[in-house]
Amino acid sequence: MLPGAFVKMRRRGGRWRDLAQRLGFHSPETRAAIAALPRGRMWMHAVSVGEVNVARKLIKSLLIASPDTAVVLTTTTPTGLALAKECEKQHAGRVVAIYSPVDLPGVPGRMLDLIQPVQLVLVEAEVWPNLVAACTRRNIPASLVNARLSPRSARRLRKLRVLVKPVYGMLRQILVQETDDVARWQSFGLDAARIHLTGSVKYDPEGSEVPAQRIESLRAVLNERGIANDQPVLLAASTHDGEEVELARVFQRLHATHPRLALLLVPRHVERAAEILTQLCELGLQPARRTDAATKVDATPCLLIDSTGELAAWQHLATLVVIGKSFLAEGGQNPAEAVFAGKAVLFGPHMENFTPLVDLLLRSEGARQVQGFEELAQSVDQLLHDPAATTKLAANGHAALQVHAGATRRTVERLIGSKK
Repeated sequence: MLPGAFVKMRRRGGRWRDLAQRLGFHSPETRAAIAALPRGRMWMHAVSVGEVNVARKLIKSLLIASPDTAVVLTTTTPTGLALAKECEKQHAGRVVAIYSPVDLPGVPGRMLDLIQPVQLVLVEAEVWPNLVAACTRRNIPASLVNARLSPRSARRLRKLRVLVKPVYGMLRQILVQETDDVARWQSFGLDAARIHLTGSVKYDPEGSEVPAQRIESLRAVLNERGIANDQPVLLAASTHDGEEVELARVFQRLHATHPRLALLLVPRHVERAAEILTQLCELGLQPARRTDAATKVDATPCLLIDSTGELAAWQHLATLVVIGKSFLAEGGQNPAEAVFAGKAVLFGPHMENFTPLVDLLLRSEGARQVQGFEELAQSVDQLLHDPAATTKLAANGHAALQVHAGATRRTVERLIGSKK
């Protein structure tokens, strides 16, 4: 897997010299920055943007609750590192952000010598055998936080029980998102006393606020491109290959009856921007690019967001949000940020990775699930014609997520307790 991972890292903006960090070798400046941190260091690992956002919420709460704590935040992807560096700037002197090491024998030990953590914190699914084993040998507690386990994954782990139980069994505690997760984690032989229900940090409304300054700066971007504040905006969030074209076709149909409607496309992988731009132009659209200040939208306003780390703020400027990877791929993307932003949310039939959240939203009439692009066009048209229904859908979704309120605080309390 390693060669492919390095190639993907390079394609997504990584540099070849960053590979040294992946092997546990760091510059004198980085080593000095880590050495300067307070001694109560936690090593927190979050693979990419979604997990780093969870880590940022935890770090903010953790540093307030435990003034003697510092965090070395590691991440795997270039986009994740860019977001982690923002956290480093926000908490200067108490957070250092670097690339995560590959899980080869000897590499985790080199990182532990450098960081000297009092605890390892793994976000969501990042349980690497060599790393966890190295911590166990040194009596460093390892916690898995915001842990999720789908029924499909649980079945797979039960089949591999003889291999996976020893690895997960080395964890001091597993902090899970949903009630059903408790039984799933126990189902392949883990000690029930180590599994605790804390709720989802990702879905916890507390700490999910986007700074008003960031929202206003992006509003200015829309204005510069020719999209006014009072125009309705359809935002497609974290789209995957093929979805941009189909959503653009939906937009073109809607534009006939909603001539002021604007479309914002936020692809999941920004390196596809040039390809998407070509596809949109072939449909007859003339999209502007977020990174090109010289381009403006035309009479069919479409803006391609070819930058990273801004999705949460962009969603505050939308009227309706459509969740990507839910139409032409399986799994879906996280709708929570759009719900936090107070927006009406729609998604396609494939939201398997977020089944508990989707069930919660649908039960509460806090989101709409459609079976295809035809039904999506009809639903968006109806909501644009009925602002009251749009407002109610958004309000129901926001209220539904209150079940996870306090998850960040409960998780931090567990981490502080495990450090003692």
